[in-house]
Amino acid sequence: MKTLNKSVLTAAILATSMMSAAAMAAQKVGFVNVQGVFQSLPQAAQIQESIRTEFKDQFEEVARLEKDIKYYLEKQQRDAATMSDKEKKELESKLISLRDDYQAKVQPLQQNAQRRQMEERNKILGLIKQSIDSIAAKEKYDLVLNAEAVLYTADDKNDLSQQVIDQVSKIK
Repeated sequence: MKTLNKSVLTAAILATSMMSAAAMAAQKVGFVNVQGVFQSLPQAAQIQESIRTEFKDQFEEVARLEKDIKYYLEKQQRDAATMSDKEKKELESKLISLRDDYQAKVQPLQQNAQRRQMEERNKILGLIKQSIDSIAAKEKYDLVLNAEAVLYTADDKNDLSQQVIDQVSKIK
């Protein structure tokens, strides 16, 4: 009886594995290098330029503060031997004030610029996702993977990256 149960169980497992292998073979699987697509899009360069333009004045203000701090630090090192105590204290006070101003401006600027960059990046990733969905549906792909998850492929005929680049590049 035990031998019969083992035989039936073994046959059932074998039949199930063959059916699942046949089902897997019938699936059409594609892949897309999402990071490569993103970097190849003209919209990605436009994001950088628009953010640079949007925060231009603030970036210039921070750069000016950095330059002023550097100037006063050099002055402090260069002229320390000839400065009076009063001049040293005034210079130190000026440096502290500039550093405080710099810290108050640089951190919010970095956060705002990063937030805007993520917003724009997410918009483009949404367009990429829509394009992948559209191409996969049109060409009847059962599964589309990120190329970074694909370890091996026999050929590149299922690489949809260029099609996605072409489709998303047309969108303004």
